[in-house]
Amino acid sequence: MAHEMKGLLCAVLLWGTSAAALAAPALSGGIIRDLDAAEQALAQGRLERVVEHAGNQADRLTSGNAADRYASALYRQLIASALTQQKRYADAAEQLAQAQDSVEAGTAQARRWLQEEARLHHAAGQHDLAITRLGQWLEGSAGSATSERWRMVDWLARQERWQEAAAQLDKARDDGQASDAGKRELALAVDLNAGRMQSALDALVSELNAQSDAAGWRKAAGIAQRAGRSGVAAGIWDTGWQLGRLDRPADYWQLVDLHLAGGTPARAAELLEAGLAEGRVVRSELSLRLRATAWRQARKPSRALATQRALAQHTRRADEWRTLGQLAYAWGEDDQAKSAFEHAVALGDTRAEKWLAGF
Repeated sequence: MAHEMKGLLCAVLLWGTSAAALAAPALSGGIIRDLDAAEQALAQGRLERVVEHAGNQADRLTSGNAADRYASALYRQLIASALTQQKRYADAAEQLAQAQDSVEAGTAQARRWLQEEARLHHAAGQHDLAITRLGQWLEGSAGSATSERWRMVDWLARQERWQEAAAQLDKARDDGQASDAGKRELALAVDLNAGRMQSALDALVSELNAQSDAAGWRKAAGIAQRAGRSGVAAGIWDTGWQLGRLDRPADYWQLVDLHLAGGTPARAAELLEAGLAEGRVVRSELSLRLRATAWRQARKPSRALATQRALAQHTRRADEWRTLGQLAYAWGEDDQAKSAFEHAVALGDTRAEKWLAGF
């Protein structure tokens, strides 16, 4: 806040490099000298003197001709500068609002005051009013207003006005991608809270690279899942796995689950086979069943039958042999089907007897 208000103070102080530069309409010599004297008093820190004298002058001139009204506006700007130094931000904002009333709307000077008024309202904690004033400034902006657009996104996000923030974010993106990490984090927060999962995912994936840490890969995959893009989530996680960024045991099992859910069961089966071969996965009923299920989902008959056979041999259960027989029968492997049903019957499976009777 202190850094922002320091910049704000500098902007408000710059009422002109000289009185002549602002003399449109023309100001009298006496007014120019008095404005210069008030500015010097401001620079010397005589704040109360500036507020009192400039206030009297502004009130006196406010109902005069065009030149008087313009001078009144300049006095109010000096008052705003003094009040800003005193951290009386709301009062300073009010002075700038009155200054705008004394000049032609839409002029460069009036727009500068409107812009600073918005910042002062925000510094005063008048957030809704600050957003309104900044919105008015943005509406009148003919050219690029990227920095102020991002300011609006930030202010709206702080108020949890997510849909409005998302609309402003789209306009900010039209001027180019976020240039720093802070803006990218803000954009991600807005997209997520506005329910725009695909937009959040696109932005986050574009940031991923071989050097990204595990948290970045997990976040991207998580967003993909929330966006209903399980296949994309599996692809992101797999890439992170292959790059060595996701290397915990839990990451391995999450990768298998993502491939099963994401429509790439063959990749899940390959991972399980590699895990069994490398000793990463314990050869158990659970792991063998998962491998068999993956190959079955992948519709790879030879692999599915082989792994189901391995599961049946490991468990020595009649129902697993019967399942093998049913799979083999469905895929036209009659010899394997008959052999499997025979094993099931030998283990006392009466349901398999009916299947075997058909051969």
